[in-house]
Amino acid sequence: MQLCRYSEIVSSEIFKPRNIIVTGGCGFIGANFVRYVVRNHPDVHITVLDKLTYAGNPQNIVGLPQSQVELVQGDICDAALLERIVPGHDAIVHFAAESHNDNSIANPEPFITTNVEGTFRLLEAARKHDVRFHHISTDEVYGDLALDDPHKFTESTPYKPSSPYSASKAASDQLVRAWIRTYGLRATISNCSNNYGPYQHVEKFIPRQITSILEGARPKLYGTGENVRDWIHTEDHSSAVWEILTRGRIGETYLIGADGEMSNIAVMRMILRLMGCAEDAFDWVRDRPGHDRRYAIDSNKLRTELGWRPVHTDFEAGLQATIAWYTDNRAGGSPPKPPPKPATAPKASKARRTGAFVTVRHGECDAAWQLGSVSGD
Repeated sequence: MQLCRYSEIVSSEIFKPRNIIVTGGCGFIGANFVRYVVRNHPDVHITVLDKLTYAGNPQNIVGLPQSQVELVQGDICDAALLERIVPGHDAIVHFAAESHNDNSIANPEPFITTNVEGTFRLLEAARKHDVRFHHISTDEVYGDLALDDPHKFTESTPYKPSSPYSASKAASDQLVRAWIRTYGLRATISNCSNNYGPYQHVEKFIPRQITSILEGARPKLYGTGENVRDWIHTEDHSSAVWEILTRGRIGETYLIGADGEMSNIAVMRMILRLMGCAEDAFDWVRDRPGHDRRYAIDSNKLRTELGWRPVHTDFEAGLQATIAWYTDNRAGGSPPKPPPKPATAPKASKARRTGAFVTVRHGECDAAWQLGSVSGD
């Protein structure tokens, strides 16, 4: 008698969500995912749950059909709020996270609160209401690789986080795995490499260089610029997440990457060249503490098991389109202001559900911050 292989059965099933919650759906990657679902799956209703901190901007999802996308302003750590909005949904796609390495080094507490406690609250809500759960994570949980190491990260690479940010994401990943094993939660995890594209907050590496040049300032680069990142267009990340959500095997982790390894100095020079500047028209600054050397993703499991492939494989063309987007949207994809200091940060407002979107006015950029800061990953 031929034994039935469980993995083959599960991978052949297709989950067809009709009503999903996207946490952090007003942030960079989350908003691009919301837009991807709207374009490609008009029968899926999306509830965006976002605290609207400095990196979350409701303008990132403006223009989407109000009949399909609803914004709830609230905190993923608010168990009472989750109890009100989770019932009736069939999936949670969890993007919400504090994600800036420099900020985590300066003050790790918000990263523990949002990334660890927030994930715990969502897992409990998903468990209670039997809602499928997909957890978005980062390749930074694996630490870094030597610049001359021929290997890449795989799903079996041991965790070795090197910053408060990556440690908090590693902790959240392990919580998801524990809830899968202990409670039978229907969940999957994805770890992705560095994203680029429209709607990214200007504190990040690529938009920081672009916006600095647009404002006539010299961009800045950490250390020697030899650090390598594995770039992927955010639309390719979105398509991979959808494939994993709907066709991925329960309990599995999938790495998402587009073979886009490039050093920071090579990216900087490409941006300068594409924007008509001399390739050496930037300033060096002292390296950040514990700056990871190289990230590299092996996405073979995702490609062979689910048949996913990236579409945006020409990095220079994608970067040119990103430059054009920031040129047309000078404030960038999120409020162009620094994150509030923890000691003076206002308390989160009570959750607000709207039929459309929350309208938020943004002041002018703080030029000294916008042009003088060094970008993070």
